[in-house]
Amino acid sequence: MTTTQAPFPTPAELSVMPCQAFTEALEGIFEHSAWVTQRAWHARPFDSVQALHKALLDAVSQADPADQLALIRAHPELAGKEAAQGTLTQASTQEQQGAGLDQCSADELARLRRLNAAYRERFGFPFIIAVKGLSRHQIMDAIDTRLLNSRDIELSTCLQEIGKIARFRLDARYS
Repeated sequence: MTTTQAPFPTPAELSVMPCQAFTEALEGIFEHSAWVTQRAWHARPFDSVQALHKALLDAVSQADPADQLALIRAHPELAGKEAAQGTLTQASTQEQQGAGLDQCSADELARLRRLNAAYRERFGFPFIIAVKGLSRHQIMDAIDTRLLNSRDIELSTCLQEIGKIARFRLDARYS
């Protein structure tokens, strides 16, 4: 027997859901950070995916720095221990596979892990980039480049990248 997944609720349908149901429907848009959707719920109604995405981004931008840092730290390292242990979220797994991170040679994996460690050591949080459309080589080059940034620039860049990831994930649900 084949089961079909119910269509994802439209923005209008999301707009009339109680907060808990809204949060559950949007689970996974932001990595292990239900607080983002809980806060965005108050911006209802949503007349489009763009309006929903804007409300989600506004919730992040209006959050205090500690919550923003927690959001960044909720993300896994690229091809890191979560990937090796098979504990990534489904969305992260698909995204990392799409960028070819599951196909790294031993040398590439060693380089990526060195870069991840250097980045975490320098900034205190994992490197985040919206990997859709990027190759593993472009991702490693981006880490190299961003290691030269200040912590403030990287905090801002990570939040922008999380916003892109959220949009890609929303678009995937509505495609």
